[in-house]
Amino acid sequence: MNEFEIVAEAESPCHYRRALEVVSSKWTVLVFYELEEGKMRYSDLKKRVEGVTQKMLTQTLRQLERDGLVERFVYPTVPPTVEYALTGLGNSLIEPMRALHRWTDAHYDNVLEARRAYDQANA
Repeated sequence: MNEFEIVAEAESPCHYRRALEVVSSKWTVLVFYELEEGKMRYSDLKKRVEGVTQKMLTQTLRQLERDGLVERFVYPTVPPTVEYALTGLGNSLIEPMRALHRWTDAHYDNVLEARRAYDQANA
């Protein structure tokens, strides 16, 4: 692989798409906001992330762990206690997620207005 191919691979749109997949999941965002406060037990996450099923929470946490954004801690209790925390990489994603949240707060009414206007014009 030559120098150009290495750079092209690092800047591949596929990498960008994967990053968008990570942050575009509503469950990921909600889990991140909860874990921003610190390490949390699975059962507490389940209670705090409104509407998430056990299956979706488990899938989300596994994917975040696989991506290196969340770390899983298992303690030898009966039954085992499991906690999750953001990794350094996960913490580095908090500010961009906050920026998107701020944009949404500031502009989502404009999006809804544009949708109504479009729907009326195309009805």
